[in-house]
Amino acid sequence: MKFIALTLIGDLPDPDTGERTPPWVRLREVVEHAVLAEELGFDGIAVGERHERPFLSSSPPVVLSGIAARTSRIRLFTGVTTLSLLDPVRAYEDYATLDHLSGGRLELIIGKGNGTAQARLFHVTEADQWDRNREGYELFRRLWREDAVTWSGRFRPSLTDAEVLPRPLPAPPRVWHGSATSRASVELAAEYGDPVFSANVTHPIEPYAELVAHYRERWAAHGRDPADALVGAGTAGLYVAPRSQDALAAYRPLFNARLKMFADRGIDPVFPTLEDAVERGSILVGSPQQLVDKLLAQHERLGHEVVHVQAEPDGLGAARHRASLELFQAEVAPAVRAAIPSRPFPERTP
Repeated sequence: MKFIALTLIGDLPDPDTGERTPPWVRLREVVEHAVLAEELGFDGIAVGERHERPFLSSSPPVVLSGIAARTSRIRLFTGVTTLSLLDPVRAYEDYATLDHLSGGRLELIIGKGNGTAQARLFHVTEADQWDRNREGYELFRRLWREDAVTWSGRFRPSLTDAEVLPRPLPAPPRVWHGSATSRASVELAAEYGDPVFSANVTHPIEPYAELVAHYRERWAAHGRDPADALVGAGTAGLYVAPRSQDALAAYRPLFNARLKMFADRGIDPVFPTLEDAVERGSILVGSPQQLVDKLLAQHERLGHEVVHVQAEPDGLGAARHRASLELFQAEVAPAVRAAIPSRPFPERTP
């Protein structure tokens, strides 16, 4: 199993003081947390893309470029790149530049995105977001592989013998398809022979396992070797402590704050208590052995080889969060890696 640390760059007030961290400080914290993730032995760092409150993650390639300048080994993931919102040509230029700057460490996870801001800022709606995602990916994919592209579609101006710079490294980056519950995403992944990254965050595991099973079915239907299918999966939060009681006590204020946020927005929570979330959801809160057991049980349902965990303190405090990550890498990750072999990242150094 490989482990990546994910941030959506939340911009919430401090739960104790009510004060909000200035954006320039908040973004520099993200870079420092990525440096820590590399120091502790994580395989990757993922930066999400959101275009509304309470997030500051509107520009993943810029943030990842800052991380690339401060790190040397860790893989750079997007989580996800909302390709349905972006001009594929401009997205290619940004990510090809990042890929060169990082020495070929880029791993893209694409998706159609979510949130009400999409329609307001980009005029992308539920009616056309999947068509935009498919069309954008098909052009995006060609730009990585062809020196001159002639293309026409519905959602951007056509191209005639277009050269887009910088040209990529010898092998294009791997593209994962991020998916929560839609079959459109996994169908696109299976069609092109790409891996899938299951959200595995909001609900119990059953709908995610069903979607991964469908991906594997469609992979085989396209004539591909079932052994080549590759799956990653998310988690809804992380805090590990030597004793499970201490882990639950430390994480409970964060979980209760999340419940309040749902209530303020008129959303009924899927998991009404922390204990329920730990029992039925993907959240990783407990002792090292409990987390090992849970990750192995999740793997039995999903067959995944990569998992993301929370990269930032998220209200825990820097010292407590670091202690949790250190314990995770000392006792949880080695046991899970030994039990679940994973394929190496593609070698893409210049």
